[in-house]
Amino acid sequence: MAVENYFVPSGREIRIAISGKSGCGNTTVSSLLAERLGVKLINFTFRQLAAEKGMTLAQVIDNAKTDDSYDIAVDTRQVELAREQSCVLGSRLAIWMLKEADLKVYLWADDDVRANRILTREGGDLEEIKAFTRMRDSEDSRRYMKLYGIDNSSYDFVDLVVDTTKHLPDEIVELILQKALEKGLVEKK
Repeated sequence: MAVENYFVPSGREIRIAISGKSGCGNTTVSSLLAERLGVKLINFTFRQLAAEKGMTLAQVIDNAKTDDSYDIAVDTRQVELAREQSCVLGSRLAIWMLKEADLKVYLWADDDVRANRILTREGGDLEEIKAFTRMRDSEDSRRYMKLYGIDNSSYDFVDLVVDTTKHLPDEIVELILQKALEKGLVEKK
């Protein structure tokens, strides 16, 4: 199958926001999409914040339970970066926080698929990963509601919802590009 070439028309900026829970393919899909369009990828998360602070991801998540500055730092930084130029913003809250996004996409996968993907990516024990992921999802939802009034289980306003259990990452990118083409955000060469 030949890959069709899409591009952002000259003089136009585009901002695509992609969200989904851990293990849904946000990072993979966002990276591939940004590469296909030749725009900047913005994917600043707790994982990057943990690396910057010399902490583990679990430590950052635990600290964020009682210290809102972790969420606010990540969320503010990524939105500021996204407003600077054409980009793909891949984050848990991208579709809610980047209100001016030209295209909003939600990636979905069931909990078992997500846990298995995390296991493949990071290794470990599947049952521990499932428990950690449930805890993380719960903590994320609690914090998003507390900080921003965002219910991250409500995404019916997006332009496209993709069940990532039914498509490979390249197919998901193609679905997103087709939606962008329909909306007149990109053109084909």
